[in-house]
Amino acid sequence: MSDPDHDDDAGPPGRRIARTSPGPGKAGKARLKGPVRGDYDVGYGKPPAETRFAKGRSGNPKGRPRGSRNRIPALNEERLKDIVLAEAYRKIQVRDGTREITVPMAQAVVRTLAVNAAKGQHRAQKLFTELLVMTERENKRLHDTWLETAIAYKSDWEAELDRRARTGETGPEPIPHPDDIRIDLQTGAVHITGPMTREHKLRRDELVERRDGFRQEVRDPEAERDRADPDNDGYRAFLDTEIARLRHLLAMFDKVLPG
Repeated sequence: MSDPDHDDDAGPPGRRIARTSPGPGKAGKARLKGPVRGDYDVGYGKPPAETRFAKGRSGNPKGRPRGSRNRIPALNEERLKDIVLAEAYRKIQVRDGTREITVPMAQAVVRTLAVNAAKGQHRAQKLFTELLVMTERENKRLHDTWLETAIAYKSDWEAELDRRARTGETGPEPIPHPDDIRIDLQTGAVHITGPMTREHKLRRDELVERRDGFRQEVRDPEAERDRADPDNDGYRAFLDTEIARLRHLLAMFDKVLPG
């Protein structure tokens, strides 16, 4: 005897069988529905109510802000320049002989221009030559400016320090110090061997102090070894090892602190 509240054809728990009305000459077919939640069906195109997007609430809250695409740049912004630079240095893959390499877009463009110039394309040759001349001219201008600045700085501070020495006047030490600026007038090369900033100078002074401490530490075991008993080979070997270690550390300091 069947229970009116339970149908044997109801299917598995959470599912129900909906019957369609039989058509002419056809038996009624059963259609499988999704699981029942509350008073509505859940299935394809019918997500659960708790996971649906709330009305008036964005499904992508971290997406592009509304109206940002058409926003007018501020007076201090140069968005086009940022776009050009981003594209110029975006990495792309190009073929280099039999292999592929990754280079910035600007390098790929210049390489293509140079290759076309080497193949004899007159327009590419003219453009590449102009680009090369402009680049070398700008590099020379920057180098000449740097050389003139270094010479003027070194000369002015040397004169100022001489004046202080004659008059006994004191003042802040220049950073970098003119003695740390090396200028090769034949090649135009400028080398600065000393600190460039106040922080760099403080760090350098600390390293110089530590180096001087290691030099004293080397002198102590050297003097001890000279006084050690010649027959005490173990103790003399220990001193030799310690001296070698300290000399190695001093060599490292001298490499970091030339002069």
